Amino acid sequence: MSYPYPETLPSKAFDAPRIQLAGTVDYAMYDSFRRQFAMVPNEGLVIIELSTLGGDPEVARMMGEDVRFHTEITPNRRLVFLGKAAIYSAGATFMSFFATPNRYLTRGTRLMIHERKMNRTLQVQGPLTTCIASIKAVLHEIEHSITIQNEGFENLVRGSQITMDEVLERAPANWYLEAQEAKALGIIHGVI
Repeated sequence: MSYPYPETLPSKAFDAPRIQLAGTVDYAMYDSFRRQFAMVPNEGLVIIELSTLGGDPEVARMMGEDVRFHTEITPNRRLVFLGKAAIYSAGATFMSFFATPNRYLTRGTRLMIHERKMNRTLQVQGPLTTCIASIKAVLHEIEHSITIQNEGFENLVRGSQITMDEVLERAPANWYLEAQEAKALGIIHGVI
């Protein structure tokens, strides 16, 4: 039996999340996620609870790819995201891998969407052709990071009332959304 994502889940469905994650999205969180994920059944409802002030967006994407892949190969299992207190940055990236009907936040939770950040000093030194190659390498890194970032933004707002133009306008200044606002805009399915 695959899940058609019915009506809003009741609060009692969230009383014992099978996977609980809190803190910085990093490789330690990924290890914890993988250990807990290995223990969940292949059928039924699986709540994945997260609270985070952010972290490594690539780790968030790795966890998200696990969710996407396992959603496809185990259609009798429903993976549902529950954000608590703060879902900032990489947490929003992770949430974007869940289908909108499987996204929930607790009351008062804040979702924060922002652009990826870079902190790098570029030193131009040496033969001129080498200098050009170094500059192009950094430019390519920035361009591809923007492409990956925007793919995540598109996943996050797909089917919502928010346009990509609005995300691209607001994300540079850290866009905060309260849970009820996120629901009203269609980014999440429910608030518990």
